[in-house]
Amino acid sequence: MPGLRTIAAVAAGKAARVVTKARGGGSAFPGLVAERVDPRVLAHALERVHDGIVVVSGTNGKTTTTKMLVAILRGHGRTVFTNPTGSNFTRGVISALLGEVGPSGRLADDLAVLELDEAHALHFAAAVAPTHALLLNVARDQLDRFAEIDHTAKLLASLAESVTTGLVLNRDDAFVARIGGDAKSTVRVRYFGVDQVIAHRLPELQEQDVRFGEDVVVPPAGDGDALLRPLDEHRFEVLLGPEGSAGVVGPLELKQRGLAAMINATAATEMARMLLGSAFDPAAAVRALAEVTAPFGRGEVIDVGGSTLELVLVKNPAGFTVALSTYGSTPVATMIAINDNYADGRDVSWLYDVSFASLRERGVALTSGVRAYDMALRLQYDDVAVEAVEPDLDLALDRFLSANRGEPARIFCTYTAMMALRRTLAARFDLPAFGEEAS
Repeated sequence: MPGLRTIAAVAAGKAARVVTKARGGGSAFPGLVAERVDPRVLAHALERVHDGIVVVSGTNGKTTTTKMLVAILRGHGRTVFTNPTGSNFTRGVISALLGEVGPSGRLADDLAVLELDEAHALHFAAAVAPTHALLLNVARDQLDRFAEIDHTAKLLASLAESVTTGLVLNRDDAFVARIGGDAKSTVRVRYFGVDQVIAHRLPELQEQDVRFGEDVVVPPAGDGDALLRPLDEHRFEVLLGPEGSAGVVGPLELKQRGLAAMINATAATEMARMLLGSAFDPAAAVRALAEVTAPFGRGEVIDVGGSTLELVLVKNPAGFTVALSTYGSTPVATMIAINDNYADGRDVSWLYDVSFASLRERGVALTSGVRAYDMALRLQYDDVAVEAVEPDLDLALDRFLSANRGEPARIFCTYTAMMALRRTLAARFDLPAFGEEAS
């Protein structure tokens, strides 16, 4: 039977959830309320999840990869609890489960797949030992918070130490790959990565660790590993084992564009294989991945009065570079919204490590957000014309959509700018609200 404290925590959290939804507040607040009443509410909620508690972490791709993994598992008939809002702090996870549990506060799903920020993953692991972890990459992100890239790598290594059953690691990221050499003997380690035919494209996708790259010993791809092999710019297959010796998943095409999305799908496929074992069905994985829509703000395409608007999240040099190569190659009306709130990272000097040359042809219609003028100045250094600067996001959105009505448009934005714009767009164009798209 659940303890009275847990029951009280769930009741308080659910009440806070109702109030928060009515006021349009943040997704983590109900979790804070429940955690204050019962600090062990998370552990109690997950104690009956019997087939695996999976943490997905890393700098880039957490939300997309988590959504893909959940889709594959559900495509195999498994029930899965996840935190679909992208609130990747521990209290965000608690808030998500408050909508799933009854008065007892216990989940009855087969698996839990949780996207967690690199630092908060350790807070989670202190409360609940994850059975598995899927570690994606390490990049310069919020260095005002994480201090240095090595610290971020150490956070992921510490998370790996808390895992009880299995790890899936990015073999092409030296920061992540070397974690496998220190894994406990009782923990299975598998890798995902790209086939050698596209290895030359890796520098555009991730940080390069010049100090440790040659010293990282990653076993040759075995039957338990997964490698991405693109067939063209849109279709790809996942080779299971060297040259597909253990099977092939695909060919398939995602609704989300770009090589980064294909790599995320490969990572999700490999973790699903580890969790499902002999029950893994490549055809079911293909069907599930083909139906996954872009998480909001991550290349999401929105119909705004008959024309399309792409909302693209950017938060560090590697991520912005990938976004520009994926979404910025076609000259369309472009707006860039940069905030420097806590969730974005206070230090925006990373913008000077991104080349904006691909935007020169059309220029940028508007820069907006707290750092609108800083972004306009950065573009000036790359000879990218900026038509206007409007720090107020709502005013900028109105102006941008009005000036470009009837033609495709795109907004690159940092996290809190994306959330603000997405809420405004949801209210105006009858879109799913925050957290509803994956429910």
